[in-house]
Amino acid sequence: DPAIERWNDMRETAFYRWRWTPRYARQAVIGLIVVPAAIFYVSATNDWDFVGKRKGQPLARGAAPEASE
Repeated sequence: DPAIERWNDMRETAFYRWRWTPRYARQAVIGLIVVPAAIFYVSATNDWDFVGKRKGQPLARGAAPEASE
């Protein structure tokens, strides 16, 4: 089928025709700078301690208030 051959040729050679556009630049900045920076910020500002925790113990370093029964 000629349509399948054209589609396959387009798919295999798309990187030859690719150009930076404002849309691709915006996606690159968001995906390569903003998202990792946000993940780093969230992980750096939270006071979590994963070392030596057992089941049922909170990840926060401060003492958690006891739940009243």
